Amino acid sequence: MTTIPVKIPAFALGTWAWGDSGVAGEGYFGSGTRRADYDEIARLAQAAGFHLWDTATVYGMGRAETVLGQVLSRYPRESYQLSTKFTPQAAGNGPDPVAEMLAQSLQRLGTDYIDLYWIHNPADVERWTPRLLPLLKQGTVRHVGVSNHNLAQIALADQILGEAGFQVTAVQNHYSLLHRSSERAGILDYCRQRGIPFFAYMVLEQGALAGRYSSANPLPEGTDRARHYNAVLPQLDGLNTMLASTGDRLGAAAAEVAIAWALAKGATPIVGVTRPDYLASLTRAAQLKLSPEDMGALEAAADAAQVSTRGWWEQEMEQRPSNSEG
Repeated sequence: MTTIPVKIPAFALGTWAWGDSGVAGEGYFGSGTRRADYDEIARLAQAAGFHLWDTATVYGMGRAETVLGQVLSRYPRESYQLSTKFTPQAAGNGPDPVAEMLAQSLQRLGTDYIDLYWIHNPADVERWTPRLLPLLKQGTVRHVGVSNHNLAQIALADQILGEAGFQVTAVQNHYSLLHRSSERAGILDYCRQRGIPFFAYMVLEQGALAGRYSSANPLPEGTDRARHYNAVLPQLDGLNTMLASTGDRLGAAAAEVAIAWALAKGATPIVGVTRPDYLASLTRAAQLKLSPEDMGALEAAADAAQVSTRGWWEQEMEQRPSNSEG
């Protein structure tokens, strides 16, 4: 097993939106972020000590990795960590699809190793997990994580890796005030008991909990996220009002309260960064302390919204088996 530990910061910086074309209103997020903005984001991240960048082959089908690789090329490789993903659903028909997809990611990112390589979706745990073993042994992958896996699939992947002297180093699932299935299924407990970092993506539900949008101010039309969220924004007004009022009382923005909630749960949020000022917001969120009463009130407001934000790519998480540990 590699002796180089993965460094888990308070946050990972997400680049899903970096896969958009860069033209406002186009793509999944409609991000109009310019290259100069990305360069400034990287500069501020380096200065603030935010060193873990999360991306994936399928974010813009290579565009996000390409942009990230270009932006980080000016910095020493040892000063940052890269997290990217193998997506079974996008695998080719070659003899070794995992190694092939990794090689493409390495080229786009301009590096010869990945700090944390994820199996993006389970598909077939017994088929894909063993394919990571030669990559771990040769050092092109330093650590393995699993994303969108349920409890049984996480345990199976860990068993397969463990038989070869490796392990699942991290778990990454959709986790937010509106989507707490990983908590209810016992996955957070499983990770906590074993010292496995749990990464939470979509903590802000693609901006629906960021304090910028509401039923009166919907997400930009023409984007995928608008199609997913605008119809339910009226149901989220109560939760968003509580996020804002809690933030007002604590001297924070609504998005910072939603992120602080995830931190208080023991998660490492992956927060998409498309504007330089988001870095200062992350610093404030890390310093924000929510009381048990705040946490309970936010969760009650989220439950009252009765909104499902499970993505089309996500499976239902199994409930914890009665004979499982913990």
